[in-house]
Amino acid sequence: MKGVTGNVRFTSDRNLIHTAYEVINVIGTDYRRIGYWFSHSGLSILLPETLWAKPPNRSSASQNITRRCLAWTNDTKTPWMVRGPDAITGYCIDVFTAALNLLLYAVPYKLIPFGDDRTNPSGTELVRSITAGVFDAAIGDIAIITNRTKMADFTQPYIESGLVVVAPVRRKKSHAWAFLRPVTLRMWAVTAIFFVLVGTVIWILEHRMNDDFRGPPRRQVVTILWFSFSTWFFAHRENTVSALGRIILIIWLFVVLIINSSYTASLTSILTVQQLTSPIEGIETLVSTTNPIVYQQGSFTRNYLIDELKIHASRLVPLNSPEESAKALEDGPHKGGVAAMVDDRAYIELFLSTRCEFSIVGQEFTKDGWGFAFPRDSHLAVDMSTALLKFSENGGLQRIHDKWLLRRACSYQGAKMEVDRLRLKSFWGLFVICGLACLIALFVYFLKMVRQFSRHYSKEVESSGQSSRSARIQTFLSFVDEKEEVKNRSKRRQMERASNRTEDGSISCSNKRNTSELASSKSLGSSSEV
Repeated sequence: MKGVTGNVRFTSDRNLIHTAYEVINVIGTDYRRIGYWFSHSGLSILLPETLWAKPPNRSSASQNITRRCLAWTNDTKTPWMVRGPDAITGYCIDVFTAALNLLLYAVPYKLIPFGDDRTNPSGTELVRSITAGVFDAAIGDIAIITNRTKMADFTQPYIESGLVVVAPVRRKKSHAWAFLRPVTLRMWAVTAIFFVLVGTVIWILEHRMNDDFRGPPRRQVVTILWFSFSTWFFAHRENTVSALGRIILIIWLFVVLIINSSYTASLTSILTVQQLTSPIEGIETLVSTTNPIVYQQGSFTRNYLIDELKIHASRLVPLNSPEESAKALEDGPHKGGVAAMVDDRAYIELFLSTRCEFSIVGQEFTKDGWGFAFPRDSHLAVDMSTALLKFSENGGLQRIHDKWLLRRACSYQGAKMEVDRLRLKSFWGLFVICGLACLIALFVYFLKMVRQFSRHYSKEVESSGQSSRSARIQTFLSFVDEKEEVKNRSKRRQMERASNRTEDGSISCSNKRNTSELASSKSLGSSSEV
C-alpha cells in the first residue's frame, strides 16, 4: 500500500513495518531536523536505513540522542575534567555545556567517567568505544589525530595544541667572554676570512693608482689589514679612486652593516635579558641521542615518536602524574630519570605554570587540537562545531580558558631561552654576493691589465729579445706593479720625440731663412760697390 509518506507495509499482526518518523524543530516559518524516531530502536540521529539493520533496542537509556558523554581524565588536580562528589566539572565540561546551550534544540545527556582513576586511559580506546556502540559521544581532552578521525567524527577544535619538548633549564650567568657568544665559531672564522679577502682585493684594484696602497711590502701588508678590519667600525681612512674598488667597498660595507646590526642586537639581548640554557635544544636533539624520554601514559605521543620519528620504544617512559614527570626530569638520565618530556602544549603550559625549573625548548613540531567525538555522519557533530565557532567569536571560549588555565607562578616571567647565535646559514647569501663581486672585479681588472700590457709593452718585449714565457710573465708583473702614470710612458716618449722633431724642424727652417737673408744682403752689397 502507498500512502502520503511513501510505501506502507504491515505485518501479519497488522503492525507497521519499519515505522520511522522525522523529528524536527520548528523555528518561525522554518524547521530543523534534529533526529529520527523508530519503532524499531527509538529516538536516534542515525539514518533509518542504518538502524533497520540493527536489532531492536527499546531500553529507556536508548531514548536520549546523546546517551553518554564521557570524561577520560578523572584526576582532581587537573582542570580538564574535575570529578567532585556531586558533579563532574572542568574546562572541557564548561566548553561542552556552553556550546550545547547554543544549539537550537535540547540534547539530554549523562556524563559517565571513563577510566579507573589510577592510570590515564587511552584516548584512542575511548574513541573506539563510540564505534563499538558502547557510548554515543566522548568529551574531554581528546586530540584530533588521523587514526581517530577514521573511527569517529570530531567537532571544530576548541583548543589548539601540538607536541612540544620540555627539559630542565638553568639560568646562564654572564662572564668576561660574553661578547663572543652572539656569533658561532664558524661565523667568526668566515667573517675574518672575508675581512682579509676584501682588503686584499681592494689593494689589488687600488695599488697602481692610489698612493695610500703603495710603499714597502711591510707597509702594504699593514695597510691591507688595517683597511679591512677598520671597515667594521666604518673608520677606514684610505680613499678608493678606482671604480671597481668603490663598487667592492660599497658591497662590503653593506655586508658589514647587516652583520654589525645583528651582532649588536644579539649582544644586547644577552646582556639585558635573563637567559636560560639547556643541553636539549629541541626534538632534533632527542632524536639524535639515546637519552630516555617521558610521556603521558595513554597519550598518542608514544605512537607518534615511534612511528614518525623512529625513536626506539625502550627509550620511552610512561608516567601518570605531573609529580612523577617532574621528579624524573629533576633526576636526569644519569640518576635514573629522563632527559626531556614530550607532550601536548596544553598539558605543558599547565605543567610549567608552577614549575619554573623547566621550560619548553625548541619549536612545536606538530599541530593538532582537541575536539568532541561523535559517531560517523552525526548531525550533532556539525551542529556542535557551529556552536563552538559562535562561542569562540563572542569571546566565551577565551573566558573559560582564562578561568581554568591562566596560571602563572614563576618569579622570572621575563626570562627566556638562550638567544639563537648568529650562524653562517643566516648570512651565507651576503657572503656569496660579496665573493662573486670580488671575483668579477678581479676578472675585469685582469682583462684590463692584459689589454694595456699587450698594447704598450708587447713591442718593447719583442724588440728586447725577451720572447720566453717567463720573461713575459716577469715583465707583466712588473707592469702591474708600476704606478698608473708609467703605463703611458711609451706614448709620452713618442710625443716627446715628435715634439723634438718639430722643434728641430723649426730651428732648421729659421737657420735656412737666416742664411738666405745673409746671402741676399751680401749680393746687394757687392752690386752697390760696382
